[in-house]
Amino acid sequence: MHVTHPMPAIPTATAESPPVVSAHPPRLLRTPLLSAMALAAAVLISGCAVGPDYVRPTMDLPTAYKEPGPWKVAEPGQIDSNHRWWEVYGDSTLNGLVEQANLANQNIRLAAAQYRQAQATAALARASLWPTVGASGGATRAQTNTLGVNHLADTYSVGLNASWEADIWGGVRRSVEAGDAGSQASAASLAAARLSIQATLAQDYLQLRVTDLQKDLYTRTVAAYTRSLQLTQHQYDVGVALRSDVALAETQMLTAQAALIDLDATRNQLEHAIAILLGKAPAAFSLPALDGSDQAKTWQASMPAIPTGLPSDLLERRPDIANAERLAAAANANIGVARAAYYPTLTLSAGGGYSAIAFAQLFDTPSRVWSLGAALATTLFDGGARSARNDQANAVYDGAVATYKQTVLGGMQEVEDNLSTLRVLDQEVVVQDKAVKAAQLSERLAMSQYQAGTLTYLSVVTTQATALNSQRAAVLLLGRQLVASVALIKATGGGWHASEIPGMVSADPANPRR
Repeated sequence: MHVTHPMPAIPTATAESPPVVSAHPPRLLRTPLLSAMALAAAVLISGCAVGPDYVRPTMDLPTAYKEPGPWKVAEPGQIDSNHRWWEVYGDSTLNGLVEQANLANQNIRLAAAQYRQAQATAALARASLWPTVGASGGATRAQTNTLGVNHLADTYSVGLNASWEADIWGGVRRSVEAGDAGSQASAASLAAARLSIQATLAQDYLQLRVTDLQKDLYTRTVAAYTRSLQLTQHQYDVGVALRSDVALAETQMLTAQAALIDLDATRNQLEHAIAILLGKAPAAFSLPALDGSDQAKTWQASMPAIPTGLPSDLLERRPDIANAERLAAAANANIGVARAAYYPTLTLSAGGGYSAIAFAQLFDTPSRVWSLGAALATTLFDGGARSARNDQANAVYDGAVATYKQTVLGGMQEVEDNLSTLRVLDQEVVVQDKAVKAAQLSERLAMSQYQAGTLTYLSVVTTQATALNSQRAAVLLLGRQLVASVALIKATGGGWHASEIPGMVSADPANPRR
C-alpha cells in the first residue's frame, strides 16, 4: 500500500462519540484519552492509501507516421502554444471571427461552466481532509418532576464542537486525487471544445471564401458566354451561323447563370453556420462577399507548414487525448475510494463550552464543560454492496483505459488521413494547373477558328465547358487543401500542450505523471 503524508490530527465531535464531561478545565496532556488520540495520529502518519497507484496506460506507438509527406518538417514551425494558429492563413477577417467565437460561442461557454463545476467538485473532495467545526448556543426553560415536586428551571449554554474523520486508509485522499484528475480532464475538455470550434469556424470560413472564388469564376464565365452569344447572334443575323448555334450559345450562358445562382445556397448555409459558431442568430450576421474579380484574385489564404512531430507527441499535444488520460487517472483513484470502504473508520471529536442555570453565571469557571472522544466503526455485513462498488470501480477504470487508447489511435488516424490527403492534393494541384492552362489555350484557339469559319460552334462550346470545369476543379482543390490543412492542425493539437492544464506538467510517455 502507498504511504502518504499525514493529515493534521484535529480532534472532533460527533453524535457517536461518548463524551467525557468535566466541570473543571481539562488537564489535556495527562488524560489517557489524549494518549489514545496521539496513538491514532501516529497510526495516521504511517497510514496507507489503499488502491493501485496510477500509471499512465502504455501503448505500443510507432516511431513515425506512415505518411511523411511534404507537410512534415523537422524544425519547429509557426504553430506553437504561444501562437494563435489560425493567423497562419493570413486573413484578418478570419482572425476577427475566431476571436469572437472564443468569447461568445455557446459550446465553449458550456465547457467552461463544466470546468468550473469540476473545480468545485475537486474542492469539495479536498474539504473532507479538514475537520468540521461548529458553534452552538441556547437557552431552555423546562419543568421537571421529582418525587411529586415540580421544578421549573432555566438552562443557558454556549460552546464549540469539532469532528474529524481520520483518513487512515486514504479513502479521502483518493477522492481528492479523483477530483483533481476530473478537474484536469475538464480543463482538457474545455481546450478540446475551443479547438474544435476554432477549426470548424476556420473550415467554414475558408469554404465560404472558396465559394466566393467559384462565384467570381462563374460571373466571369457568364460574361464571356454572353459575349459569345452576342457574337453568334450577330453571325446568324448576317447569315454566317446557324440558328442552332445561337440556341446552343444561349443554353450554355443560361446554364452557367443557373450554376452561379445555385452557389448562393451553399454560401448562405456556410454564413449561417458561422453565425451560430459566433453565438449569433443567422439573421443578425452577414459576411460581405469578395467584391469583384480584383478581390477574388488577390485573396489567397496561405498554406502553412505544419510540424506534425512524432506519434508519441499526440499524448501531450491533443486535448482530447489528455482528457481521456485524466479520466483514466480519476477512475483509478476511485478504485482506492471503493476499497477504503472495507476498512473501519476512526472519528475523533472534541467539544467545549459553558452551561449554567443562570445567565450571569454562564461564563464562570464552574460552568465550563468539555468532551473528547474517539469512535471506531466498521460495517460487518452489507449484502455485497462494497464488493459491487469495488467491481464497478474496476470496470469503470478498464473502460476509461480502453477509451484512452482508442482516442490515441483515432488521433493518429486523423493525422495520417490529413497528411495523406495533403500529399495527394499537392500532387493533384500541379497536374490540375497544367490542365487549366491547356484548356484555356484550347478555348482561345477554338474561338479563333470559329470566327474564321473553320470550326463549328459545337466544338467551341465543348472547349469552353472543358475550360470552365478545369478552372472550377482548381478552385475546389484549393478549398480541399485549406480544409485538410485546418484538419491537420486540429489533429496535431493546434499548438496546445498538456502542460497548459492547471496542476499538470509535461511528461514523457515512458515516465507517467504520477
